[in-house]
Amino acid sequence: MATWADVRRIGRSLPGVSVGNEGFGLSVLRDGKHKGFAWVWRERTHPKKPRVANRAVIAVRVRDQSEKAALLAGDPDRFFTEPHYNGFPAVLVRLPSVDATQLRQILTSAHALFAPKPKREPVSVPRSPSRARSSPRGRARKR
Repeated sequence: MATWADVRRIGRSLPGVSVGNEGFGLSVLRDGKHKGFAWVWRERTHPKKPRVANRAVIAVRVRDQSEKAALLAGDPDRFFTEPHYNGFPAVLVRLPSVDATQLRQILTSAHALFAPKPKREPVSVPRSPSRARSSPRGRARKR
């Protein structure tokens, strides 16, 4: 059974993650903005009152609506949604229904959606000798 403390511990172990105070949760800095990928669910307990943090459930970003639908259909005891998240690529995860290993997989997948890609040095491709031939005047021949 996973807890909010497990969410924060796993989040801190992922590269570039900021762990928010109380409410928001986990985010990464990308293109100068914090992009949230997991946060505590705020449940509507009464229609005319503000939402209340429910630390037994987290909202987690997913790639798209098809991934969301697959998770919801594949394991409704673990994943669910509510009208507030209709059309938004996130699922709600019941923490008591996952262990720490499953939680790490869920958070790592969500983190990968927003984590900055590692910068790579441009690779220069040497020209093949047959293409690099030049005419006696030093200019390349047209073929």
